[in-house]
Amino acid sequence: AEPADKQRLVKMLQSLDEIPAMTGDGVNDAPALQQASIGIAMGISGTEVAKEASDMVLVDDNFSSIVDAVEEGRCIYANMQAFINFLITCNIGEVIGVFLATLLGFPQLLTPLHLLWVNLVTDGPPATALGFNPPDPDLMSRKPRASSEQILTPALLLRYSIAGLYIGIATVGIYASYFLENGISLQELSSWSTCSDPTMCSFYTDLAAPQTLALTTLVTIELIKALCTVSVDSSILQVGPQKNPWLIIGVIVPFTLNLCIIYIPALENSFGLVPLSVQDWLHVLMWSLPIIMIDELQKIASRKKDATNVA
Repeated sequence: AEPADKQRLVKMLQSLDEIPAMTGDGVNDAPALQQASIGIAMGISGTEVAKEASDMVLVDDNFSSIVDAVEEGRCIYANMQAFINFLITCNIGEVIGVFLATLLGFPQLLTPLHLLWVNLVTDGPPATALGFNPPDPDLMSRKPRASSEQILTPALLLRYSIAGLYIGIATVGIYASYFLENGISLQELSSWSTCSDPTMCSFYTDLAAPQTLALTTLVTIELIKALCTVSVDSSILQVGPQKNPWLIIGVIVPFTLNLCIIYIPALENSFGLVPLSVQDWLHVLMWSLPIIMIDELQKIASRKKDATNVA
């Protein structure tokens, strides 16, 4: 085929809304390489003109490298989605938690220092580590996404919002349960500012215990959420956190730091927290672990939707 034929072929495919890739190595191939959505030049046998006109250069002249490049590109895109999934979900959960507690008239759920700690220490390391997620086993068997598709679709935003809603509810839930267990009803808790009983009022002036429970639950749920986000769509049983050692480190370090601010006297006083008992930790896990089920159900729904679209 003549170089002009390659150009016409590229234009024809582009007119059909396809994304054509063109390979070439000679000077005459340069116009077609530049015209194509992805121009691919040979690194060994290709001319400098062809390389300059291309988007990709095969250093070893091996066409299998194209497949590897596509897989790497898809993996990077998936990791960007995992990063966004984690951060948006956690931020929505924090906002809903604070808003819900305020709406219900509860005493201060978390202090500004607690929220700053969560955003800097708890969210940062796991989010960074999600960038090192391995590719999903079925990554290359999936249908290519449309070039116009947004990285944050309405369906994904709905998923993140549902998970974030639970994080907020769980944070407020364990906070309120502390008062319920001490004989204070939700109605009394909502009208705490008009309290007249000295014994009952003491629960509202010293919020260290309920805030410790709320903060620990928020941190634990978010770290569990990070472990579930090694893959946006594949089950944690199929693509578990052990596939990404950096994520394990990114979860262990923040969790250890959170234990330090709870159990080291100097730090717990600075953060206004108190040590938690074994019973407290059981309550924290009771409110935290359901995020795994929510995440798995969302992944099942997403896989079914994708299978329907392919069919």
